[in-house]
Amino acid sequence: MNSSDCIFCRIVNNELPCFKVYEDSDFIAFLDIRPANRGHCLIVPKKHYENLLDFDEELLNKMMPVVKKVASAVKKATKADAFNILLNNGKEAGQEVNHVHIHLIPRFKGDQVNISWGRREMSNKELEETTSSIKRELE
Repeated sequence: MNSSDCIFCRIVNNELPCFKVYEDSDFIAFLDIRPANRGHCLIVPKKHYENLLDFDEELLNKMMPVVKKVASAVKKATKADAFNILLNNGKEAGQEVNHVHIHLIPRFKGDQVNISWGRREMSNKELEETTSSIKRELE
């Protein structure tokens, strides 16, 4: 995808409006226009990266403090009981915009927002094989 075709790049470049809650030299945070709950924000790097695996390491180190700052403000402003932090990486994981972004979703008791995944049983052998495979890739 060309960054000029990216909706988030267009927001960063002030070509499209947003309900901005935070901005610094590297990130912008704005309300999701189709929120799971009131206060649902997207935290987006200003530079275009398709997904987390493409993401610049230096910028990655700056992201979580921004997420924490915005999360604290959103939780207080919405009087949320809790919040989810989600990063969908790839179409099969639910990523709809191919520009890395974090969803910050305020949660309220009884809100009926469904963020869940199926659980499966795995044998110790399957767990051991998977552990070995991942460790080999980390070497």
